[in-house]
Amino acid sequence: MRRPALLLAILLPLGTTPAVAADPPYERVLNGTFDTTKDPWWTNVPAALTDGRLCAEIPAGTANPWDAMIGQDDVPIEQDQPYTVTFDASTSQPAQFHAVLQQAAAPYGPVLNQTVSTTTTPQTFTFTATSPVTDTHGQISFQAGGATTPYTLCLDNISVTGGVLPPGGIRDFGSPVHVNQVGYVANGPKRATYVTEATIAQQWRLVDESNQIVATGKTKPYGHDALSGDDVQLIDFSNYRTVSAGLRLAIGNDVSEPFDISKHLYAGLRRDALAYFYNNRSGIPIEAKYVGEEYARPAGHLGIAPNQGDTNVPCYPGTCDYSLDVRGGWYDAGDHGKYVVNGALAAWQLLDLYEQTGGGPALNIPEAGNRIPDVLDEAKWELDFLLRMQAPTGMVHHKVHDEKWTALGTPPAADPQPRYLYPVSTAATLNLAAVGARCARVYARWDHAFAARCLTAAQTAYKAAQQHPDVYAPPGGEGGGAYDDTKVTDEFSWAAAELFATTGKAAYKRAITTTLTADGFSWQETGGLADLALARVPERLSPPDQRKLHQRITNVAAKYLKDMKSQGYANPYRPADGQYVWGSNSAVANNAMILALAGDRDAALESLDYLLGRNAINQSYVTGYGERASHNQHHRFWAHSLNPALPSPYPGSLAGGPNSHLQDPVAQRNLPGCAPAKCYLDEIGSYSTNEVAINWNSALAWLTAYADSQAKR
Repeated sequence: MRRPALLLAILLPLGTTPAVAADPPYERVLNGTFDTTKDPWWTNVPAALTDGRLCAEIPAGTANPWDAMIGQDDVPIEQDQPYTVTFDASTSQPAQFHAVLQQAAAPYGPVLNQTVSTTTTPQTFTFTATSPVTDTHGQISFQAGGATTPYTLCLDNISVTGGVLPPGGIRDFGSPVHVNQVGYVANGPKRATYVTEATIAQQWRLVDESNQIVATGKTKPYGHDALSGDDVQLIDFSNYRTVSAGLRLAIGNDVSEPFDISKHLYAGLRRDALAYFYNNRSGIPIEAKYVGEEYARPAGHLGIAPNQGDTNVPCYPGTCDYSLDVRGGWYDAGDHGKYVVNGALAAWQLLDLYEQTGGGPALNIPEAGNRIPDVLDEAKWELDFLLRMQAPTGMVHHKVHDEKWTALGTPPAADPQPRYLYPVSTAATLNLAAVGARCARVYARWDHAFAARCLTAAQTAYKAAQQHPDVYAPPGGEGGGAYDDTKVTDEFSWAAAELFATTGKAAYKRAITTTLTADGFSWQETGGLADLALARVPERLSPPDQRKLHQRITNVAAKYLKDMKSQGYANPYRPADGQYVWGSNSAVANNAMILALAGDRDAALESLDYLLGRNAINQSYVTGYGERASHNQHHRFWAHSLNPALPSPYPGSLAGGPNSHLQDPVAQRNLPGCAPAKCYLDEIGSYSTNEVAINWNSALAWLTAYADSQAKR
């Protein structure tokens, strides 16, 4: 495993914290006033907002103070700095509880732990103490367990101030010479970006491992890059094609991270990007002989205590009267949930990878060595789960997940939560119809019985969706993602296209109503996948329809190429409103897939540069690849930054990437006012910028498989 040699500094290194306190002191908690919501505060007892206060019902008879808590995580604390905790509190009867500021995980180093005595009259309490540790994962909590009689605890105006680092710390983006930190394909484009206020061209040098100059040239002034806020110049050294290791680009004293030029540059990454899926399988032990001791773990969710799923999962109370065996599949993202709409897209992309590359690489998985290509064995693990999610009516359950969120650092086999099937939805049903039809076509060569099963399920699902065209998954929820979607015309069209591609029936062709647009595709916007389905079976189209399809795909690709050229950090994703979305890196990879399908090899290859370091924060977003690679992604088991006994993410895991909307407390606390392309934090708690997901890694797997095939041309 390649580990980053230089960690991205978000806070100053331990022991270098300045001794001068901030003036005024920095506020470290979010939403201490509870004006409209309790988020991001959490409780392990019933709680609600009452008259602008957060009020929790404290039960009697618990054993430990932490058995009844109100808390907020990811509060940064700095060694040798004083912190002041202030809050208003009252209780429905005289009571005592503890106000605690400490590390959130072992060794739980305390900053303060004060006993608070309260009455029915609100009082203001203030405590000050000096932190003995530095930790970005501090926790403020109010611990009221151990009560002999039940009561109500109400809190308001909570404040934690102290520390000298501003919110977000001091961000260090390293060298101003931003390159693809893995390297460049020998016969492909080789470009870099230089951050500088200079307005005239600069001399660049390409140096080898011995610091010998092997090429020189002039930068091209670009100017201001709007989405990053940087002034930049561009470097093009595409003419240098010598296979080399440990190269660096230098301008004056500014030197890039090292990189290689190779004909086999992406061979390892294409395998690791696919190995992500075995690592995230549910219902099977992840064995050391396939992933190494560090990543091995027991099977999750096979009905073995403390698990309560997934071999006989009931419906969410009040929604149906049966249970299903929904074992298997892939854990969707950073949690223990499994979702049909995301899983179907990821499985579809692996099937399309197979069709694009003619097989895919050999994988280290239990099924290796059978007569079926390994990528199809891996996709089948998810497809079997998707088939199990089909209800007796032919409709498909939207998702299965825990009743409540589990804590970070919880391996799947240790999940104690009840599991439920959540109601069927039209979107999930059509996703099964679409991927089932693709399954039938792809597996027909390898497994006739399975292909027939997929086609039967797909046709049954499509008919059920026609009979129930407006059953929508609700927004919100607890214990898992909502994946809500109230527009399913795109799913109907995608499913019809896949069924037409497989069966050739005209009725399905007439039901195709969407085409690929520059909006691309995602789990929520699947209309463009109709064209990608048709592109795999051009023989089913008339010559005029073939030409129209080709033109639609090339037109979208031309827009993405224009977007790349309009940015200082070439990127085929450029949101029209200038706001990066959750999972923006998957949009980069998916748009690059369109470039590849349109035949623009160089643009598709250059898109990988963005994901692997040539971006506004000089960061490789893929674990294990690059000197400054993401390694703290949001994941329940890959939680080394919280628990050293657990591993970091597996190599080849793609982080979600910049998200302008800062939809988690860690991002809100640390990235206020960030430029869109810099709204990213390699912190495990920043799920809106730094989560992993199966449909993001499927995009990376497709793109790196394509890139590896092109590198050998």
